[in-house]
Amino acid sequence: MEIKINQKDIIYFIGIGGIGMSGIALIMKNLGYEIMGSDLSNTGKVVTNLKANHIKVFKDHKTKNILKARLVVTSSAIKSNNPELKLAKKNKKLIIKRADMLAHILNLKKNIVVSGAHGKTTITSLVSTILKDAKFNPTIVNGGIINSIQTNAELGNSDWAVIEADESDGSFLKFKSHYSIVSNIDYEHLDYYKNFNNLKNQFSNFISKTPLLGRSLVCIDDTNIKKIIKKINKKNYLTYGFSKEANFRCFNVKNFNMGMKFDIKVNLSKKKLVIKNVYLNLIGLHNVLNSTVSFAIGLLLGIHIQKIKKSLKNFKGVQRRMTLIKKINKKLIYDDYAHHPSEIKAVLDACRNNFKQRRIIAIFQPHRFSRLLSLYKKFLKCFNKADQVILCPVYAAGEKSRKISLVKLAEGIIKNSKVRVVICSSIEEIELFIKKNLFSDEVVVAMGAGSISNWIKKISENLKNE
Repeated sequence: MEIKINQKDIIYFIGIGGIGMSGIALIMKNLGYEIMGSDLSNTGKVVTNLKANHIKVFKDHKTKNILKARLVVTSSAIKSNNPELKLAKKNKKLIIKRADMLAHILNLKKNIVVSGAHGKTTITSLVSTILKDAKFNPTIVNGGIINSIQTNAELGNSDWAVIEADESDGSFLKFKSHYSIVSNIDYEHLDYYKNFNNLKNQFSNFISKTPLLGRSLVCIDDTNIKKIIKKINKKNYLTYGFSKEANFRCFNVKNFNMGMKFDIKVNLSKKKLVIKNVYLNLIGLHNVLNSTVSFAIGLLLGIHIQKIKKSLKNFKGVQRRMTLIKKINKKLIYDDYAHHPSEIKAVLDACRNNFKQRRIIAIFQPHRFSRLLSLYKKFLKCFNKADQVILCPVYAAGEKSRKISLVKLAEGIIKNSKVRVVICSSIEEIELFIKKNLFSDEVVVAMGAGSISNWIKKISENLKNE
């Protein structure tokens, strides 16, 4: 689809406060376009950042300001009955999906496209940091706020772009890639794909479409990826992981000062070497994998090994990925985006490996009724590395409410994860429980993709330093 717009035209984003939508809005603003949009909330870090960049944000989706626009951008989260979308259609406005808009902007660049069920945001942030430090000046579109640049999107002045591509609605196939990454494939977004085979087939298409002069880097430790690449005729991929088969193998892993220390063995036809003492300022084996593939991208781009090591060592993280919210003597409170069983398990495994004998309290707010129901049995088994779980009501995220017993869910977690569980139905109950149960050196991890992040921040503000 060809779109013809000029910089005098107003581009309107319905749901501009979403992390993906805001990123595109910021890039188009920096390209010189007049941007405005609406969101259900008119507060929060993302919206505040948009306003700081002189982008008008209207509260709710009922404003008629959309009539001023030449082009309307919408995401898959916006339903067909949205008042602004209906008004745009009635007035024959040019309407384009978020992913299509992003593809129009970036498909002329040398794209590094990051996909997979888990780890996309961290990998995108790591690769972006390595390229920025090496003066590649890439355009960045990420699913989270990178702490070093305090934004999720940045317009670079080179031919390179690093993109977090969303597989939830199939839109990750819209991007042309020079390099691509698939971190893992998991049971997620089956409301869109209908079944797991359809999801795997789309990832197979994603890997196959990477050009022969480029490369797709895939995690060979993932069983689903391993099955897929056996069937791909075009050998345009390289592998990474803990497996001895990997082209980029991470090994000799140690916890080190709230981070990870490890080695990487490179096994390519024209290059074989061992890179010693790679240090990452993040915890968890999943982040060792994330940094290994990021290191691999740096090597393929010809960046010096010592420069890549320095970038990883100085990496300042991503917001809502084990973000330390409060420290009271030895007591620590973290905020994390984990909302899928695999993510929860990875976070709690990392906490247990780093905090050893300390008591871990996991606060979990399920995100979407559909996800909780489709992955119910897996949710029961992913909390075994915690000592205590605080279970919150489901955050619907726009879905219709369904009958799910939190009591039965709690009983299932107790039986399968062998952990204590308490149900807290409000922010006040969570705060009361934490105040009564923070004794000496507990580690609290709040997890979920809904309102839990704001809750834990407010609770932490109310806790007094001892």
